[in-house]
Amino acid sequence: MSKQKLPNGLWPSPVSPSMIAGGARVNDVQWSPDGKTLVWSQSEDGKTSLFAWRENEAPWNLSGEFNPSGAVGYGGGDFFAGMEGVIFCDRNGRLYSKPYGAGIPRALTPEFGGCASPVLSPDGKTVFFVHTYEGKDVLASVPADGSQWSQIVRQGADFYMQPTLSPDGSLLAWVEWDHPNMPWDGSRLMLGELNHGGSLEAAWHLAGDEHTATFQPAFSPDGSKLAWLQNGEEFDDLIVLDLENGKRQVLVRNQSMLPPAWVQGLRAFSWTTDGEAILFLINNQATVSLHAAKLDDQVTLQQAQAINIDTGNFSLLEQPTLSPDGRLAFIAQSPSQAPRVIVQKDDNRQVVMRSRADLLMPEDFSIPQPFSWTSSDGVLVHGLYYPPTNANYSSDGAPPVMVHVHSGPTAQAFNAFIMEAAFFTSRGYGYFAVNYRGSSGYGRSYREALNGNWGRMDLQDVIEGCRALVDAGMADPRKLVVKGGSAGGYTALNALIHHPGFFKAGIVSYGVANLFLMDMDTHKFEAHYNASLVGKLPEAAEKYHAWSPAFHAGKIRDAVAIFQGGEDRVVTPEQSESIVNILRANKVPHLYKLYEGEGHGFRKKATLVDFYETIDRFLKQYVIFSL
Repeated sequence: MSKQKLPNGLWPSPVSPSMIAGGARVNDVQWSPDGKTLVWSQSEDGKTSLFAWRENEAPWNLSGEFNPSGAVGYGGGDFFAGMEGVIFCDRNGRLYSKPYGAGIPRALTPEFGGCASPVLSPDGKTVFFVHTYEGKDVLASVPADGSQWSQIVRQGADFYMQPTLSPDGSLLAWVEWDHPNMPWDGSRLMLGELNHGGSLEAAWHLAGDEHTATFQPAFSPDGSKLAWLQNGEEFDDLIVLDLENGKRQVLVRNQSMLPPAWVQGLRAFSWTTDGEAILFLINNQATVSLHAAKLDDQVTLQQAQAINIDTGNFSLLEQPTLSPDGRLAFIAQSPSQAPRVIVQKDDNRQVVMRSRADLLMPEDFSIPQPFSWTSSDGVLVHGLYYPPTNANYSSDGAPPVMVHVHSGPTAQAFNAFIMEAAFFTSRGYGYFAVNYRGSSGYGRSYREALNGNWGRMDLQDVIEGCRALVDAGMADPRKLVVKGGSAGGYTALNALIHHPGFFKAGIVSYGVANLFLMDMDTHKFEAHYNASLVGKLPEAAEKYHAWSPAFHAGKIRDAVAIFQGGEDRVVTPEQSESIVNILRANKVPHLYKLYEGEGHGFRKKATLVDFYETIDRFLKQYVIFSL
C-alpha cells in the first residue's frame, strides 16, 4: 500500500501523549536467595511498587499503598529480596520488612533521613543499609525484627553505596568516596570483618583512589572470591580477588562496563551459580549486551576469553541476576520493544512483566542509526538519529528535526525504547540524540573532555552535529528544534543564546540557568560537580557568569517553551522563572508551565499528557506553520 503524502510534522500519529504517560518504569529485578521468588520494582504515575513472581503463579503486588523508593541522592537501591520476604526503603525514609505472603509491612527504623540499598544477612537477623540524615551519610545496621534502634557501622566518608555481604555473613564489602569527586571520578572499595554483633572488627582498603573508580563488589557463591569493576584508565576492568591467597585476576580488560552511579542499586555483572564464571554487560556504542567470562586459576592479570550470551533481539540490558538453578533475570528493551522483565534459561526465554501495553506495531517505531562526525578540533563525536517513520504517511525533502540533549551531563542516549522519539518520528520529525563529549560509554577521556568546558564543548558538539546532519541531507536547517532537561536544558538555553536563529525553537525542562545558584543551592551529591565541570569559585566566577543562561537570556530571539516542577530541589523554579521574566520583557514568543507536585523529572500521568500536548501545539505554531 502506497503512503499518503503530507507535510512533515502533520502526520496523523498512533502515538498519543496519554500513551507516553501510561507506561511503567522498571527499576530493578532480584531473585530471592533460594531462587523461588523473583522481585522487581516499577514506577508509574509518580508511585513505585514492588511485585513478586513465582513459576506457575501470577505476579502479585507486595507493597500495596507503600511507596518503596531509595531516598539517598537521586534514589535507587529500593529493596532486597530475602528468603522469606522483602526488605524495602520507603519514600518516607523508613526501612520496612514484608513477607512474600500476607502481612502488613513492618517498620524497622524511625521516620528520619533517608535510606537505600538494604542487604539482609544470610542468617536473616540483621539488615545493613546506606543512611543519610542532615547531610551525613553512613553505613548502618538494624535487627531484621525491628527490636532495636539502628546503629552506625561505618562513617567518615562523604558517600556510601553498594553494601554486600559474604555468603557466611562474616564480611561486608562496600564502595565509598569523598567530595569533590563524583563516584565515577574516583572511589574506594572497602572490605570489613564483622563480629557476631554486626559491628566492624576491622576494615581494609582493597582498591580505588581519588582517580580510580570502583563499582559493585560481589562475593562468589562460596565466598572465596570478591569481584568488582574498576576504572582508572580509558576503559574498565573486571577484577577478581581470591580472598584466600590474595591474588588478583583481571578477568575482563579494557571494556565499557561501569555505568555512572547516579543512583544506588545499579548492577552490571553477576556470578554464575558454580562460581566458575561471571556474566557481565558491555556497552558498545550505546548498545548493551551480555557476555560471559570463565575464571582460570592458572591465569592472572590477563584478559579472559569472553563469549556473547544470546538474550534475543534486545539492544539494552540492565540489572542481570542469576538464581541458584541458573535462571537469568534481567530488564531488556529495544527501539521497538518496551522495557520488560525477562527470565531466561538456556534457549527458553519468558517475559514475566511488560512495562506497557503493546498497542503499536513494530513498523510504528523508528530504528535509530548511529551517526558520528568529526568535531572542528578533530575528535569523533557520537549520536543516534531516528528518521521520520509512519506506516501510512511520508513526505519529500529533509525533515524538521528534534535535537535531544541528554541530562547529567554524565549520561548517555542509548539504542533503546524511547517513546518520546516515536512521538516525534511518527509525526514526521527526525529525532537526533546527541552523545556530546561528557557522555559516558565512550571512554574516560571522552567523558572528562567536558571538565572545565561545560557550556562550551557540549554546545559545540550539538551545533556541529546538527550541521553534519544537515550536510548529510537528514535535517531541514530551517526547522531544527533543540530540546533538553536539566543539564540538557542548560545546553539548549545556551544554544538559543549563543546561536540565535540556528534553531527554530527550543524546549527546555527544568534547565540549569544560573551556575552560581546551582553551586549554592544544589543537593549534597552534586555539591562540587560544578567545580569540575566549570571551575572552582571564586577563581572561575567570570566563567560562571559567561556560561549562565540567566545573565544572557536577553540574546534569545527564537521561540521557547519552558517547563518546571514546582518541588524541584535540584533546579529550583527560580532558575526557570529568571529566564521567563526576560523573555516576557523582551516580548520573545514563549510559554511557561509550572507543574505543582513535580520534582526534578516529571512522573505524573496528568503532567506528561499536558507536557506533550503542549509541545505538539507549540511546534505546530512556531515551527511547522511558521515562516
